[in-house]
Amino acid sequence: MNTRIEIKKIITRQYIKDFGFISAGVTMASIGLKGFLLPNNFLDGGAMGMALLTQMLTHFDLSTLIVLINLPFIILAAKQISIPFAIKSSVAILVLAILVHVIEIPVITVDKLLIAVFGGFFLGAGIGLTIRGGAVIDGTEVLAITISRKSSLTVGDFISVINILLFGLAALIVNLEAAMYSMLTYLAASKTVDFILNGIEEYIGIMIVSDESAQIRKVVTHQLGRGITVFKSDGGFGKKGQVNNEDKRILFCVVTRLEVSRVLLEIEKIDSNAFVIQYPIKDTKGGMIKKRPLH
Repeated sequence: MNTRIEIKKIITRQYIKDFGFISAGVTMASIGLKGFLLPNNFLDGGAMGMALLTQMLTHFDLSTLIVLINLPFIILAAKQISIPFAIKSSVAILVLAILVHVIEIPVITVDKLLIAVFGGFFLGAGIGLTIRGGAVIDGTEVLAITISRKSSLTVGDFISVINILLFGLAALIVNLEAAMYSMLTYLAASKTVDFILNGIEEYIGIMIVSDESAQIRKVVTHQLGRGITVFKSDGGFGKKGQVNNEDKRILFCVVTRLEVSRVLLEIEKIDSNAFVIQYPIKDTKGGMIKKRPLH
């Protein structure tokens, strides 16, 4: 059991880590906006894309638009997620708006493909790092989470619908070429967000049902150096549909995607008839697992 002092140290370390991620995220996003997207009238998806499109049409101050468009989402976040999350997101969005208004970055390139790719990369890195810090600088994800709870739409489906409407409007109001490059910017940003949040390696959960569970457990823990959990299982139906009353041991372990093939090979060596289930896991903490970068 951690003491009160140790708990305070853990909380302090978490606050420092969150501050670092959010600071880096806001800086990266402002570079993407001021160095690539704004000088060339490129858009992104979500609330940031709405702000950029509104700025193009009205020539209103972008910093003010970033705050105003995200404000309803922050209020929603306070109600649906938590007050601390809403506060951190509000600070991140406000700092981003100030940086966009204050800093001046010389035009880095005029090549439209480079603008789309690297503008999306910097903006996506900013969004991803901010999420790592427990906040958002694009509020549409908050709305998407709320809608998904009350309808059959997933978060990804809702965000896709919003962006299709946004880019369709951009094609009609600005021009088709700008909308197409903006879609490329959004793709680059979304892939960068995925990379920042999930890293190169995705964690995979492996569940193993085998009569040789003891031997498989020994190999996974001693030879592969990975932790494993053993579940007791009541009998169910056998391979041919007959009732099987024998108690079994179900094994569960978590490895990186790069290690999956090695685990499966060792299982195959011991029991080629083992029943193996694999499924992706977003993140892990503790245990005998290879750590991700930035985590």
